[in-house]
Amino acid sequence: MSTAAGGSRFGYIVDLLERGKVTIKNIERELICPACKELFTHPLILPCQHSICHKCVKEILFTLEDSFTDGGSESSNQSSPRIRIHSPSMDRIDRISRSGRKRNSLTPRTTMFPCPGCRHDIDLGERGISGLFRNLTLETIVERYRQAARAATAIMCDFCKPPAQESTKSCMDCSASYCNECFKVYHPWGTVKAQHEYVGPTTNFRPKILMCPEHEMERVNMYCEICRRPVCHLCKLGGSHANHRVTTMSTAYKTLKEKLSKDIEYLISKESQVKGQISQLGLLMKETECNGERAKEEASQNFDKLFDVLQEKRSVALRAIEASKNLRLEKLQTQIEEYQGLLENNGLVGYAQEVLKETDQSCFVQTAKQLHVRIQKATESLKSFRPAAETSFQDFVVDVAKQEEVLGDLSFYSNGLDVPEINEEKSKMYNKAVISWEYPGKADSADIYVLEYRKLNKDEESATWQEIEVCSKSKVISDLDNNSSYAFRVRGYKGSICSPWSREVILHTPPAPVFSFLFDDKCGYNSEHLLLNPRRSSVESRAGFPLLLGAERIQVGCYTTLDYIIGDTGIAKGKHFWAFHVEAHSYLVKVGVASSAKIQEWLHNPRDVTSPRYEQDSGHDSGSEDTCFESSQPFTLVTLGMRSFFIPKAPAAPKDSASRILPMPSCIGVCLDYDKGKVGFYDADHMKCLYERQVDCSGIMYPAFALMGGSGIHLEEAIAANHLEYQDDI
Repeated sequence: MSTAAGGSRFGYIVDLLERGKVTIKNIERELICPACKELFTHPLILPCQHSICHKCVKEILFTLEDSFTDGGSESSNQSSPRIRIHSPSMDRIDRISRSGRKRNSLTPRTTMFPCPGCRHDIDLGERGISGLFRNLTLETIVERYRQAARAATAIMCDFCKPPAQESTKSCMDCSASYCNECFKVYHPWGTVKAQHEYVGPTTNFRPKILMCPEHEMERVNMYCEICRRPVCHLCKLGGSHANHRVTTMSTAYKTLKEKLSKDIEYLISKESQVKGQISQLGLLMKETECNGERAKEEASQNFDKLFDVLQEKRSVALRAIEASKNLRLEKLQTQIEEYQGLLENNGLVGYAQEVLKETDQSCFVQTAKQLHVRIQKATESLKSFRPAAETSFQDFVVDVAKQEEVLGDLSFYSNGLDVPEINEEKSKMYNKAVISWEYPGKADSADIYVLEYRKLNKDEESATWQEIEVCSKSKVISDLDNNSSYAFRVRGYKGSICSPWSREVILHTPPAPVFSFLFDDKCGYNSEHLLLNPRRSSVESRAGFPLLLGAERIQVGCYTTLDYIIGDTGIAKGKHFWAFHVEAHSYLVKVGVASSAKIQEWLHNPRDVTSPRYEQDSGHDSGSEDTCFESSQPFTLVTLGMRSFFIPKAPAAPKDSASRILPMPSCIGVCLDYDKGKVGFYDADHMKCLYERQVDCSGIMYPAFALMGGSGIHLEEAIAANHLEYQDDI
């Protein structure tokens, strides 16, 4: 489309606005600041392209600085974008507006600003507020709206003597309003002021030229297509936009004006369609209201059914307890009456005393025989007293634990919402836990997720679930206990509908806190044979030209050298754990720990040749050979290579060679207990100990490694919470 056509279309749209066919009052919500909820005042454009009042930016940054000063309190309500501040210090506000690199600071400091419009943290850069443009176009539209709203209120002349006259013009250069007489006085013909730009009465005096905020003396004349903001020629030559793609301001003006005109024309042409969709949405609202009431009624009926079942169960349980109570009371009452008969002058004893008064022998024998049997039974009951009924009602305790759990999970279920599955390959434990999940068939039908986890304790069969609400499909969890097992499960929510819980996944935390270190590229590091990556988190062994040039001197039975490398941080106390990966193609790798004294000794007297027959007199297959060989090395080690894990010969290790060879785990862990003098080697994926032995911790201990042939070691990276939680949004 030609420029002329684009300009005419835009002029047509402006005419519509001015003639009132598109009422300016309808755009009021576009002119409201998302922070103060009022009309914009000197709006600034944030890097996210949202606008916010200049005073609101200062107040929010002022509040953020206060929160950091108070120790990073998290008690503020993040859901409210507007934070009102009463009489802030102007010195502090000016300091915030200039927030950026300090004059004597070596490290640039950036300002993170929470945008009230998109709710994202925006980096304002080193210049802070000073690097933001004023949204002059929005400012003009707001002023036009204000004038339309107060059409009955006249703008008075700023220079008339009381009483002031109504102004007829406003000078954009003088930033003042004038009546006809005052304008002639202050802008006489033949002077420089006569050339000033004047418009109709207004209170919005915008600058005539947009200046660069980074180079205050330069006007903007180009547009950066990468950052989507105007820039000056100094920004392009040597500033922050030096390598960015820029275009001329006139080209950007024509392009954006044409695109905006097209979009507005399209929206205007679809007015009938929008009205139809509004009507459809109105019908959907009514239908939603009816369906909501119906759902409430059905839910109420279902709960009434549960209440009826519980009421019936309650009545049956109470009747059973009452009947058992009455029966037991009756038995105990009968027993009381029987024992009362044993008392003197009462019941059986009184009757027996009367029988003893009988003098006729035959009559006495006839009566006393039966009485004696009764007296014997009473005597036996006195010797072994036992209540006729139990007082405990343990058999009538109602166990509602499972029912409580089921009722606690009671929610709305839908067949349309799939059950998420925890991905065990992407979920892992290290310095923290990262739990990732996905949907079968890659159908993402949930808006939000609830992740629950609990510690599995042998003493407590059912520990309390801890709940976390997550917006993405992964979550990093901190503050888990070491050497513990945790169960995890997740469910998805879409509105008020939730899916069933996923299958529980059990993960094990490391046996000790994770020890952070990198490979040391100074102490004993052989740069000809070993290759470190720039981050010093992985090392590879390479043969190099020296070995190729000396290939003729290599004899059968003589092996190449072991190249050692240690960690750059030592351990002087406590219990620590670290993990690493060994390349599957690795020929031979030894890992373990080394004392500072042993390392110094080895550095002064290195062994260039390491052979299984280093000491020719040692027995080839004896355990002494391993002992002699190990004593020549600078640290305690296990050996890995050719996809195998080799346990060294030791009293605690298996004696047959076959049982000393295990499959090599994909991730190997080392746990050093400095205080107890123990080092253990783990399958880090399952936190299972493969081998443990004593070690002499007489000095500072360092993680140590040795490589031979083509080998590679990669240290396990710490779990980065920021990357894992937001990677789905990138």
